[in-house]
Amino acid sequence: MPIKNSSNEYLLMGEQLKNTKSNKKDSQVLQSFIRHLLDDIKALAYILENGLLEDNIIRIGAEQEICLVDRKSLRPAPKAMEVLAALNEPHFTNELAVFNLELNLDPIEFHGNCLQQMENQLKTYLEMLESCLHSMNLDYVLTGILPTIHYNDLTLENITPLPRYKALDAAINQLRGSDFELRIEGTDELIANTKTIMFESCNTSFQLHYQTPPQDFVDLYNWAQALAGPIISAATNSPLLLGKRLWRETRIALFQQATDTRKTSDYLREKEARVLFGSDWIHHSILETFREDIARHKVLLYTEIEENAIETLRKGGIPQLKALRLHNGTIYKWNRACYGIINGKPHLRIENRVLPAGPSIIDEMANAAFWFGLMHNLPPEYRNLQKKVEFDVVKINFLRAVRTGLGSMFRWLDGKAYSAAELLLKELMPISEEGLKKANIPQEDIEKYLNVMKERIETEKTGSQWTLDAYAKLKKQGKRDEALVALTAGMLHRSRSGEPVHKWNLPEINEAGSWINYYWKVEQIMSKDLYTVGEEDPVSFAINVMNWRQIRHLPVENPKGELTGLITMELILQKFDTLASPEGSLLVVKDIMIKEVICTTEDTLTIDAIALMEKNHISCLPVVNKNNHLVGIVTEHDFLNVANHFLQEFIESYIKTEK
Repeated sequence: MPIKNSSNEYLLMGEQLKNTKSNKKDSQVLQSFIRHLLDDIKALAYILENGLLEDNIIRIGAEQEICLVDRKSLRPAPKAMEVLAALNEPHFTNELAVFNLELNLDPIEFHGNCLQQMENQLKTYLEMLESCLHSMNLDYVLTGILPTIHYNDLTLENITPLPRYKALDAAINQLRGSDFELRIEGTDELIANTKTIMFESCNTSFQLHYQTPPQDFVDLYNWAQALAGPIISAATNSPLLLGKRLWRETRIALFQQATDTRKTSDYLREKEARVLFGSDWIHHSILETFREDIARHKVLLYTEIEENAIETLRKGGIPQLKALRLHNGTIYKWNRACYGIINGKPHLRIENRVLPAGPSIIDEMANAAFWFGLMHNLPPEYRNLQKKVEFDVVKINFLRAVRTGLGSMFRWLDGKAYSAAELLLKELMPISEEGLKKANIPQEDIEKYLNVMKERIETEKTGSQWTLDAYAKLKKQGKRDEALVALTAGMLHRSRSGEPVHKWNLPEINEAGSWINYYWKVEQIMSKDLYTVGEEDPVSFAINVMNWRQIRHLPVENPKGELTGLITMELILQKFDTLASPEGSLLVVKDIMIKEVICTTEDTLTIDAIALMEKNHISCLPVVNKNNHLVGIVTEHDFLNVANHFLQEFIESYIKTEK
């Protein structure tokens, strides 16, 4: 069995999960579940006090989250159920969305060639996946957030059709009591509204597990918290979301906001999110974190539990602690304390959920080796951190790192300030290297993985930096969606080369492939950076805006953001005599605007949009959503750009054929 206590730990519980919105007849099940939860805490306390936990073996494990994409368009491919059926391999399992999968690696003892074993198993299963996907015209990408994911992908239509995921969505919505609003600021700003938790499905990670001796758990967990900021600063890989340049590791903000159950009225209370870094050190025992989570966070999902943990202990058995593990699986700490059982022996471990997926297998393994080495070599001066350092020091370090990556400055545990590179290379790298040596990792493996980390840090070329550099280059060569497709293609192809990201060259716009990949639908070609006017604005204002911005079409919105009209340069010319008269200066937009506006939607095929414009003899199409809110505009100029790319592609193809 894989080491497993991740965000979908509740997979262990089968399908009969309920949420807090269940009807009254389920209240007895909920009450029973809470009693089992309390019994599990008592049972764990007994296990700790009586030395029943495994204390002589260190194991490591990992979970690989994966984005499925259509091979041509490189957009999310909602085919997880079909892929799992075709694979028929228990190491693969579902994730929240049907365009994601999870691969669970087997736990292995941390010594000798274990890192190479982990890498080999990861490669083997990903090659198996790639082979399966090839026959389905699909592919996969290892990335923190898929660049080509669109808002329209994040609907309940793409939630995995299993009861547990719908129960999770319903439970979080019930606690939240309103729509989710996301607001993340970076170089750009993202403001979005959604009714589901599906934004969380944008995130894919490479989660690591480190089994700890029970007597060292407190020190090692606190050490993991201290390491979170520096570790992620060198491993960021999610700078883009919906074409917006946000944090260097946008996953962190996105996950917290997408699953936040707090209401806006909760600002008066110091209420924690369910996704969190933490608010304090652990002082004495793992029981502290479990008790804190039960006290602070309402039961989100529950089920009938048959096992009585206390009775199991009385009979000399080892309890599964299913209620505790289920509840723990609905609280998303970036370093999570876990209880598990392997070969009939219970153990404790720390799950590192900070690291993103990708950009390549070798990058992921370098991140893993670096962290495992650090965890295996806790320096004496960093024990008892709870007595030496304010927790806010490491929490601030973490927040800086996810925002600015290797550009961060850290206040370290010795009270000194370090740049990210200085702290990583001079302070932490020697500790990790010594930790790997203590585990008898072969020297060639130590050098292989840690050299990747060293070179990445020295060149400052993380996955995020490569992505941002590539996107900046590609946006100069094509439109936004074309750049995102080319970026994703470049990411996919380079990750298969076996080279780490700091050695990747930047992609070219032609890597986006056929024009059909990025010009197929209106959403791929429309302009989103819009200038608009209101109905009561003077017409002279609208004319000046059009003149200043060199545009020929100006949508009219009401205060609710609904499209109510359109001003065009042709209309201005038609009304020239009226506008030039003394009375013309008093006219407002609503007096002359086109009120019956022909519109389209984002998912309209480009060819259908062209036909609509030809039929109605118009030069633009405002793009609206289902609420008639303006989201974009397409014009004749956009279609000329499409035609130009199509002709270039056709000519290049013709020349190759003739040769």
